[in-house]
This record gives sequence, structure tokens and C-alpha cells, in this order.
Amino acid sequence: MQRYKRRKIIIMGAAGRDFHNFNVLFRDNPDYEVVAFTAGQLPNIAGRRYPPELAGSLYPEGIPIYPEEEISRLIREYGVEEVILSYSDLKAEDIVWKDAVVNTAGADFTLLGVEKTMLKSRKAVIAVTASRTGAGKSTVSRYIARLLRERRVPYVVVRHPMPYGDLREMIVQRFSSLEDLERYKPTIEEREEYEPHLREGSIVYAGVDYGKILESAEKEAEVILWDGGNNDWPFYVPDLYITVLDPTRPGDELASYPGLINLMKADVIVVNKVNIARKEDIDKVVENAKRVNGKAKLVLAASEITVDNPELIRGKRVLVVEDGPTVTHGSLGTAAGYEAAKKYGAAEIVDPRRYAVGSIREAYEKYPQLGPVLPAMGYGEQQIRELEESINRVPADVVVLGTPADLSRLMKLNKPAVHVRYELREVGGEKLKGIVEEFLRNKGLL
Repeated sequence: MQRYKRRKIIIMGAAGRDFHNFNVLFRDNPDYEVVAFTAGQLPNIAGRRYPPELAGSLYPEGIPIYPEEEISRLIREYGVEEVILSYSDLKAEDIVWKDAVVNTAGADFTLLGVEKTMLKSRKAVIAVTASRTGAGKSTVSRYIARLLRERRVPYVVVRHPMPYGDLREMIVQRFSSLEDLERYKPTIEEREEYEPHLREGSIVYAGVDYGKILESAEKEAEVILWDGGNNDWPFYVPDLYITVLDPTRPGDELASYPGLINLMKADVIVVNKVNIARKEDIDKVVENAKRVNGKAKLVLAASEITVDNPELIRGKRVLVVEDGPTVTHGSLGTAAGYEAAKKYGAAEIVDPRRYAVGSIREAYEKYPQLGPVLPAMGYGEQQIRELEESINRVPADVVVLGTPADLSRLMKLNKPAVHVRYELREVGGEKLKGIVEEFLRNKGLL
């Protein structure tokens, strides 16, 4: 009797969405054989294995993770029939290129449907997503979290994955204090997302297996606040779907994947950063939003920037360190740190490029849009040390930390540091506060 042939596939991603898609659709599916994951965008992902503890009984040895550059060879060598795109942040032209590479090598190229990859919660889910990395999701998420605390609605934050460490130790992570950061030893990028929530008293879940994470979160919350990563869609079915747009990059909301999907599916659209964007760009983004999704409620919001010690900036030579993803694959040249340095009267913003070392120096070649700022990249101990050396080599009087992560907890800086904070302020259109309160009343939670 002829044995049943499983369809051989590769999951193409960047550590996060790819693992979730596997867990939900392929882990226990005997119709498919996942030959490999491929990894792009981020360092220290390729060369590992998705461990058997997560891969399940069909994969007793786990699943290898290869560099994406090897995908053509892998398709041919293993007879792969299909490649599943599982990224959380791409431009439209990137998809065309990846499709061409895969098709040329002889495999089908597949984009999964949104509903197929979402899990249904027993509790209410508010999801915060965006059109592009760096649009300002975190200010919206924290604004909603404060509102839930003020109304005494039990909630937890579930953060989009950033599984850069030992995956076996990251299946379900629960952060309730800054001390938990030392226990789990997250990367700088993870700290950028967790620290602001923890400082304000939120409990944050993250990890690799979002089915198990959901089971744990539902035990202590009536509302799951999905804090999205990059411009990915939620892992859980949202009861209130919020998408943040960035008018400092007008037009990107129509040319990013899967950001455009978030725009089309949103119940609420927040046009953020209206205090720093040009009026014509704000108007363009609002027009695009109404044309693509005229049924969504529209909120106009400012991202207000403050610092803890403004007197250290005024009249000084300043080094700006920005949130890493925002100014790398988010395609912004500068971000909140640069705006803060200008706002508080820096005499000079020192260009750090000539002083950067190692992988930090290489980032300027990989991301040519980077302005006179250092990206806070720290995906491993070596890169953290390279970032530390780069900061300390720059001849400046003060460091303006635009990253939400407190780098002074991770490295020894040879100059004083100023921490930048940014918060959401509603300035027009519908009121997000009223929208959320109405949602909670409809769910019987107010």
C-alpha cells in the first residue's frame, strides 16, 4: 500500500509570526511536513532549531532554521512544494521580490488568511495594531491600559512575540515587575516594549506558544489587550480592532504588509503624530484611511514628547539613541529622541556614524535611511557590548535615549543620559476614551 505523501513546506519569516503560524496550523497537521523555517531581518535567529518541546510529536528532532538567503537551495534540495510567507513587517515590493525568488526555485508562494491564524478568546479582546513599525502603537496601548486600570477592569497586556532567546524557556512568559526582566533576560528590543507597561503597573504576557499564553491570560483578566508588533495583525480575534497610522510616512499605509490589512479591518483608526507631521501629509493619510475603510471611527492624536532632565540637553552636544525597529526596518531616519533633542535646545546633534563599531556600523549600510542617530540594537550580548562601545566613543556631552528601554541598566555609559517619554493626546475626530468606554459597557464590564 502506497504511503500518504505529506506536502513539504518552508515557513519564511523573522522569528515571531512564523512560529505562531506553525503552532496554529501545522504543528499537529499530518498533511504537511515543515522542512524548515527561514529567517531574515534579524540577527542570531538562523542556525538554531525550533525545539521539539514546541514542534510537537511530528517533529521529534525539532525543525531547523536557515538564513533566508538559502531558500532557493532548500526548495530544490528538499523538494519543497510551498513557501508560507510569515512576516510581520514588509513593504509591497519586498513581497514581489520574495515571490519571484520562491517561484523561480519551483515552489508555490502563499500568504495565509487572517482568520486562519487567529485564536478565539473567551474574554474581550482589544487589539492595537499599526500600518508601519514605529507608528506609535505603544502610546495607544498604554493609554488604553490606563483607562482600564482607572475603571478597575481586570486586564493583562499580551505582547506580540520577540523570541530571540532560548525558545524552550520562552513558551509562556509573564512579566509583572521590572525584576522579571532580569529573570528572563530579554533583548533590548523586548525591553523597549515591556518596560513602559511594567513601570505603569500592567502585567505583560509574551513568549512563543500563544495558545498556552491565552489560557494563562484568561485566568486573571476580563480584557486581553493585544499590544501588536511591527505592523502585524493580531494573534487573537479582536472584539475592538484599533489601527494606528503614521502621517510622517504618508502613503506607507497603502504599501505595507500586513499593515494595509490592519487598515482595512480596523474598527478604529488612530492617525498619530499630528503634532509633528505636515498638514498636507495628515490630510493625505486621513483621505487614504477614509477611502480604504470609511466605516471605521477616526481619531486624531498627538504624540507628546517629554524628557526627565531637559536642562541636560539645552546648549549641549547631544548623542541621540533611537528605538531600534523604528529606524531600521521601520524605515524612519530619526524618531522621538531626535525630536526631543531639537525641542529642548541641543546645541549640536552629533552624528555617530563614524564612531559606530561592529554590527552597529553595519546597520548604516543595511538601512541607508538612518539619520544622525544610533539605533538601539541589542539582539545578543555581543551586540549590546557593541552598542555600549559605540555610545561611549561618540564625543558628546549627554545621551538622549529615545528608546523606551533603560540602557543604563544594561551597560556602563561614560556620559549622562536623558530618558525620553512620549504619550498619546487626543486632538480631534472621535474620542478614543469614549469609544473604549462604550465598548466596555457593551461587554458588561462597566
